[in-house]
This record gives sequence, structure tokens and C-alpha cells, in this order.
Amino acid sequence: MSHIAVVTGASSGIGAATARTLAAHYTVYCAARRTDRIAALAAEIGGVAVTCDVTDPASVAALAATVGGRVDLLVNNAGGAFGMEPLATDDLGRWERMYATNVLGAARVTQALLPALRAAEGTVVFVTSTAADAAYEMGGGYCGVKSAERSLAGALRLELCGEPIRICEISPGMVMTDEFSLVRFDGDQARADATYAGVPDPLVAADIADAIGWIASRPTHVNIDRLVIRPRAQAANHKVFRTS
Repeated sequence: MSHIAVVTGASSGIGAATARTLAAHYTVYCAARRTDRIAALAAEIGGVAVTCDVTDPASVAALAATVGGRVDLLVNNAGGAFGMEPLATDDLGRWERMYATNVLGAARVTQALLPALRAAEGTVVFVTSTAADAAYEMGGGYCGVKSAERSLAGALRLELCGEPIRICEISPGMVMTDEFSLVRFDGDQARADATYAGVPDPLVAADIADAIGWIASRPTHVNIDRLVIRPRAQAANHKVFRTS
């Protein structure tokens, strides 16, 4: 019987890289809103494309129905950052969007797929961020939602203690992808590029995907509660070495 993995936010970045990595050992259900992208990805890796908006209960219910009664691995990756402004002037609607995707989306998908995960004695991996470690200037919204997602994962692990199911978290630091910073800064390419300017060898999506594959491949009695992964140049959120 083929093992089943579900990856949300699979249309780009960490999600797409994770789907590619997992395809060696799983039939991967690639879930995201952008149908054209996940269709191409699924064709590439021999997976299944499922158009899904994690903020829409009906869409998530349809995902669960499509996947069926067994899920060996769920990667809650859908989310992202919208804006990086001080609280005094920020658009709180962007905070609401972040909470809806990063927190409620992860909760909604996990809740919908939990019976199938239980049937498979499966694993859930939450992709959070080192933004959950501590607040930083102009990061109140994103730090807050990633902290909430971390709490969600921790609470679920406690609630399922004694069941043969693993609840894991991977917490990436600086990862350079095509879209994360560009989306965060509303398409401002110069501001997005400045995030990584002078940083030698920031992480890339494949680094996180490789780590997720490692987490999922541990013996079933081994739970990786939280794996923090940063580039060598980033000692902390506020301490990044730049060559210029």
C-alpha cells in the first residue's frame, strides 16, 4: 500500500520543494489555491493535485474527501507573511489574513484529516518560523501568528499523548524563495531583495524540504518536537552576517 502525504501550500517555495522530496516515498497530494501550478507539480512527481483554500471550510472538507481514509503524513505549510510595518500604522486586515491562513488554516486541515491520520498512525509536521521565538520590530503580526501556530502544535501534541501519532514542528529561519518576501512586501522586488542582500548562502526551500523528509522518516517512536533550522550566517533573528 502506497504511503500518503498531504502538503498544503504546495504551489511554490517550501511546499513545492517538500512535495518533490516526499515523492520518492509517498503518493503526494499537492494542495493549494493555484490549480495550474499544483497540476504541473503533480504531473512532474506522480502526485495528485487538489485545489484547496485552507481558509474555506468547504474547500478543506473537499480535500479530506479526495484524500480518503488514510494519511501517513500531513505537512501544514500553507501560510505566509503579509507586510512588515510598525503597529502604529499597519493594516490590521493583513494580520487577520495571516491568522486565517497560518493558524486557522492549519487547524482546519488538521481537524479534517485527523481521522485519516489516526487510521495510518501518521505524522503531522507544522511549518512555523523562528519568528515564533521572540518579537522583532515591525513583525508583531507575523511573530504573533507563528507563535499561535506553535501553540496549536504543542497543544495538539499534549491532547494526543498516548496515541500512535506524532506532532512535529519545523521552525525555519532565513529561507530565500521566489515569493515569500515578494508577497510580504506587496510585490516590491527591491525591498524583497534587500532582505537577503549580502547574506552568504541563505537557506533555500530544498533545505527545509530535506529536513521535513528526515523528520518524517524517523522511527515511529521518535517525535521531533521542534527542529530549528537557520543558515550559518544567521545566529538569531536580529543577528545576521552580511558581506556588505
